[in-house]
Amino acid sequence: MIIDVIGDIHGYADKLVGLLKQLGYVHNGTYFVPPAGHRALFIGDFIDRGPQQLASLEIVFAMLDAGVADAVMGNHEYNALTFAMFDPEQPERYLRSHSDVHVRQHETFLAEVPFGSEAHQYWLQRFYEIPLWLETEYACFVHACWDVDSMAVLKPLLTADNCLTPDAVVATAQKHSPAYEALERVLKGVETALPDGLVMVDKDGAARSQVRVRWWLDELNKRTIHEVARAPSSGLAQIPSDALAENIEFALKTHKPVFVGHYWLTGAPQPLSPQVACTDYSAAIDSGYLTCYQLDTEQPLPLKAHNFVQYRHDEDPKIKA
Repeated sequence: MIIDVIGDIHGYADKLVGLLKQLGYVHNGTYFVPPAGHRALFIGDFIDRGPQQLASLEIVFAMLDAGVADAVMGNHEYNALTFAMFDPEQPERYLRSHSDVHVRQHETFLAEVPFGSEAHQYWLQRFYEIPLWLETEYACFVHACWDVDSMAVLKPLLTADNCLTPDAVVATAQKHSPAYEALERVLKGVETALPDGLVMVDKDGAARSQVRVRWWLDELNKRTIHEVARAPSSGLAQIPSDALAENIEFALKTHKPVFVGHYWLTGAPQPLSPQVACTDYSAAIDSGYLTCYQLDTEQPLPLKAHNFVQYRHDEDPKIKA
């Protein structure tokens, strides 16, 4: 069996259709049918940013409903849930604030699925059907980080299939609680504090005192922040080059290959490490390519660069037109 692990779509249905067709999937009038011996797996972040939110969701969920694909939840689906849910301890406030930054992050999704509408409620309910992670006998799949310690914290809050419930959303949205920190790890990655109270501004304009790190590297605490950080060069320029990453408590506790999205990579796709592959190559911007890793379940390791497939939408006359 070949598992086509498809990266973050972010509302770019044209790119998704192009990639599926390139991989040999054929639409039967209801859903995309995989070629013989193939199955799709979507690594999360179906929504926000792109111009075709509903079309993207309909393609993904038609395949899930037909039983020809699997998916894990991305942080954008989780954020959509918290953005729409009141905090039971502060009923006048939502679990995710409606700040200008957050409104901008959700605006393309809510432009097609108006806040509070019947369609909005429908898609939020469908997001509850998506597990936070999947583990098979041959591989592990999660949106941002395979952290078994965080998963152990979350597991009592989830369904048997590792899906969220409304109560779990409330619990994981309480900042600085163990459940919150665990959810952050799984859906957003490992972070470390910046030294001396420094702050960096991210791509959405939010000021951050922590930086996301390359958790797939060895000996994280013996490296500099410049070595381990997943941050723009403009942000890293504010940090001394010899500043060490400290107090990063993480170890990859599996011998299976791990597949993630989330990280806005660029360039020619290749594994992040001998054990970890990312399929997010910035499809949410015009210059980024929707990317897939074709995993052979009979020989999952070693990970190979030539197993990546990218849909080059800028070379497709149908898209360019």
